[in-house]
Amino acid sequence: MKSTYTIAIAIVVIAIIIGSVAAYTYIGSNTGTQPTPTPTPAPTATPTVAPTASPTPRSTATATPGPTASPSPTPSPSPSPTPVPASLTGAGSTFTYPLMNAMIINYTHTYPNIQVNYQSIGSGGGISALQQKTIDFGASDAPLSATDAANIPNALHIPETIGAVTVAYNLPSVATGLHLTGQVIADIFQGTITMWNDPAIQNLNPTVTLPAKSILTVHRSDSSGTTFVFTGYLTASSSSWNTAIGQDKSVAWPVGLGSNGNTGVAALVQGQPYSIGYVELAYAVQNNMAVAAIQNPAGNWILPSLATTTAAAASVASAGLPAGSASWSSINILNAPDAQAYPIVSFTYDIVYKELNVIPGMTQSHATALVQWLWYMVHGGQDQASALYYASLPPNVVTIDEATIRSITFNGQVVYTS
Repeated sequence: MKSTYTIAIAIVVIAIIIGSVAAYTYIGSNTGTQPTPTPTPAPTATPTVAPTASPTPRSTATATPGPTASPSPTPSPSPSPTPVPASLTGAGSTFTYPLMNAMIINYTHTYPNIQVNYQSIGSGGGISALQQKTIDFGASDAPLSATDAANIPNALHIPETIGAVTVAYNLPSVATGLHLTGQVIADIFQGTITMWNDPAIQNLNPTVTLPAKSILTVHRSDSSGTTFVFTGYLTASSSSWNTAIGQDKSVAWPVGLGSNGNTGVAALVQGQPYSIGYVELAYAVQNNMAVAAIQNPAGNWILPSLATTTAAAASVASAGLPAGSASWSSINILNAPDAQAYPIVSFTYDIVYKELNVIPGMTQSHATALVQWLWYMVHGGQDQASALYYASLPPNVVTIDEATIRSITFNGQVVYTS
């Protein structure tokens, strides 16, 4: 019995020991695994991975395609495509420079990817540069002569504006509005009339006290479209001038001093008392110069102004005009029939090659930019004209210009696109 009791006690003790070990092992095991779900790896992974991965793909995929696809259809319906980047070069007429400069400023402000560099070197210089193919377009107040046209084959005339040539003088005691006729002006520049108080001038101005001073005439020394217009008027007014000197961009002046450009003539007249010269209206207005009132064919004494220039320009609307590819050598607006028209008025022409691939380095995009610039000059550019005393082109002239510009080609293909 004792033996049996002892064995039972031993079994109980062994069971207690085994249970304790198992309990300790279980508790220890649970205590060691508790920290595992709680440590920092879980929260660290959440902010770093989730926000970075999630917005990046959404922002890239959604924003980029939207703006890129949306503007692309815009150019197609537009009647005036946005000009492609280009640097255009032109040269020539000083007569048109104030207007040309205003057009360039306005155009390049609207289209900053376009540069237009215009050198006002005189009409003859512009025609020469175009012949040498060193510029994209020339500007001239004189249409191409037969010789010029032979040297610049397939050239086009694009009338750009209409302006007046004033007879400006510096008489300290005489205000603007001195009466002069075409014949008297021709005699002054031919050296036949040499004194300001000559009876031929005094009789036209009976209420004005004219000084007993010698007349100093001032003319252009460069090849000039303004000279072409002015000498054309003198040729029409005086048979003596017609026989001895005639009309041209550069003539053999019998008397006087020469200076380059409208700016040069204006400065010389302003600086020389008792002088007389001829300058485009905008230069006379800008420099506050005294100008003559000239008798027109209707017998009226007409001062140069925007209104009297426009009256002369209106006569063009009823005149038959050639196509841009034809000769304009017989076209002038001198002595227009309107009773209120100023008699010394002229076109200025942009002159370009019909086939642009003859200009070295010309490309399709450059040709397109040039055509778009020409189109602007005869449309939106006309808005700049009146403020500078140039007449806007009459509608029939604009229609001719449009057809001319549409005919310009590059490598045989029409450049203009609507």
